[in-house]
Amino acid sequence: MTVDIPFWALTLSYWLHMLATVAWLGGLAAFGLLLIPLLDRLPSPLEKLEAIENAQKRLDPLAWFSLVVLIATGLAQMSANPNYEGFLSVANRWGLAILLKHLVFLGMVGLSAYSTWAALPELKRAVLRSRKSPDEGEIRRLQRKSRLLIRTNLVLGLIVLVFTALARSAA
Repeated sequence: MTVDIPFWALTLSYWLHMLATVAWLGGLAAFGLLLIPLLDRLPSPLEKLEAIENAQKRLDPLAWFSLVVLIATGLAQMSANPNYEGFLSVANRWGLAILLKHLVFLGMVGLSAYSTWAALPELKRAVLRSRKSPDEGEIRRLQRKSRLLIRTNLVLGLIVLVFTALARSAA
């Protein structure tokens, strides 16, 4: 079931795929391991939120663009791989590794969507509400939740890399 893709196109696909992986996981690592611990030193929840929002405004478009590139290039690579035996086929080790990789990847997409469109807006609303009636406990809880989402996504990204290595070893 392989597709014959020209060498140059497959090479470009691999390069773009690796570039998008580095951008997405690098952004998660920078955000979760460097930026958030630095922001925890800010005294005001509003200052923290503004800094997180500013960083996320820059990182989110890169992350979502990387996601599109990963899907497009991944589909091309998979269809060109001689181990590919069809959708959801796990007839060999490569197929199992790729299936597990894609399941974890879908989890990452779900966590990213939840973080972008639910968790951060929830934190923003809590900070705005706290101007009228301060509830720093809720804000701290939501900040911990946001940190956990980012770090969980980073760990899932590392697991995706493990499954990628397994697939390459099985090929």
